[in-house]
Amino acid sequence: MALQFEVLGRFNRARAARLTLPHYQCQTPLFMPVGTQGTIKGLATNQLEEIGCQIILGNTYHLALRPTTELIDELGGLHEFMNWPRALLTDSGGFQMVSLLDLAEITEEGVTFRSPVDGKPMLLTPEQSIRFQNQIGADIIMALDDVVKTTITGPRIEEAMYRTLRWIDRCIKAHEKPDTQNLFGIVQGGLDPVLRDICLRGMVDRDLPGYAIGGLAGGEDKDSFWRVVAQCTASLPEDKPRYVMGVGYPLDIVVCSALGADMYDCVYPTRTARFGTALVPAGVLKLTHNAMADDIRPIDPACACMVCKNYSRAYIHSMVTKDAMGSQLLSYHNLHYMMKLSRDLHSSILHGKFPEFVCKFLQNMVLIFTLHIDVFCCLKSTHIHDAYDHRWDIVNPLTVTTGQLVLLDLSLHPAPRF
Repeated sequence: MALQFEVLGRFNRARAARLTLPHYQCQTPLFMPVGTQGTIKGLATNQLEEIGCQIILGNTYHLALRPTTELIDELGGLHEFMNWPRALLTDSGGFQMVSLLDLAEITEEGVTFRSPVDGKPMLLTPEQSIRFQNQIGADIIMALDDVVKTTITGPRIEEAMYRTLRWIDRCIKAHEKPDTQNLFGIVQGGLDPVLRDICLRGMVDRDLPGYAIGGLAGGEDKDSFWRVVAQCTASLPEDKPRYVMGVGYPLDIVVCSALGADMYDCVYPTRTARFGTALVPAGVLKLTHNAMADDIRPIDPACACMVCKNYSRAYIHSMVTKDAMGSQLLSYHNLHYMMKLSRDLHSSILHGKFPEFVCKFLQNMVLIFTLHIDVFCCLKSTHIHDAYDHRWDIVNPLTVTTGQLVLLDLSLHPAPRF
C-alpha cells in the first residue's frame, strides 16, 4: 500500500483527513479536476498549483489512444510528461462504457471500443487497463468495472455488479506496482441496496487501499443518489479514503461530505466555464447575460482569485463567446472556487464548525436555487440541526418542490426537523 490515511477531525459522519500519496500530501474532503488527456483545458499546471489543486484526474482510455501510454512511460510517466509535481489519479476506462456506449461491446473478457479517432477496435480488459495505468504512473489507479447507466433496471445491473467483483480480482493480480500506485476498487449495484451491499462486502473483503462509489450522477433523482452514498459510506472502512465518482456540483459535495465521503471528481466546473458560467456562493452567475455587459464588479467581490482581483464581469462578458481567454479566466475562477470549498470543508470539520458552515452554505444557495426538501431529509443523519440551531423556514414544502424560490427569514422561524 502506497498511501496513508489519517482522520484528523470529525463531525458525526463527516471527516477531515490527511491523505499521504507518493507525490503529495493531501487534505480531504477534496475535489479533483478532470484533465482527460493530461491537461485541464486552458490552464497550465503552475496555475493549478496556485489555486491549491491537490490531485488531477487523467483518463486512461483517452491517454491510451493519444499520445499512448507507451510514449508516456518512455518519457518518464504522466507526472513528468505534464510537468505536474502533485498527485494524479487515473480512471480505468470503464466510464467510456456509458459515454461511448454506441462504440462499445461488453463481454466477460473486457470491453471492445471502436476508436472515436480512427474507428479501429480496441479491447480493454482488466489486465490491459492496469497495464496502461502502471505505464501512466498515477498515485491512485482505478479497477476496471462494468459500468451501466444508473437509471437502467433489471438483470443488467446485477450482471454488472458481479462482473465488477470478478474483474477486481483480475486487476489485483495484474497490478505490478502496488508499492508506488494505489489500486481502488469501485462499488457498483445501481440503486438496488441489496446489490450494493453484496458489492460492498466483496470489495471490503479484498482489503484495498481505498474505495470508490461508482455508477451514480447519471440521471437518478437526488434522494436515490444520496441514499446510495449514505449506504456505501456507512459500510466502507473508517481508515480508508472514500471516493464518489463523477460528482462536481458544490451542493452534492457538501452533502456527500456530511455523509462521510472524502474525494470527488467532475468536468462540471471547467465545462460550465466554457459555456460562460461562473460558480459563486449563491449558485451560478451567467456571464453571457446582457446584464453583464456594463457590470464593473468582479465575478465575486469576496473571492481572492486572480480573476476576481483583476477583471470585471463586463470584461469577461465581452470575451466569453468570442475569445478563448474568457473561458480560461472562468475555468481558473471556477476551480479556485472548488479548491476553496474543499479547504473550507476540511477546516470546518477539523475545527468543530461544520454545522455552521453547512447552514451558511445552504443559506447562500437558497437565494438562487430551489433547495428540495430531500436535501434536509438527507442531512438528518448528520445531526447538523442538533449541533447548530440555524433557523430555516421550510414549513410548506410545496414552495420548495414546485420550483418557487423561498427567501428564508433566518431570525423568526424554528429549525426544521430534517
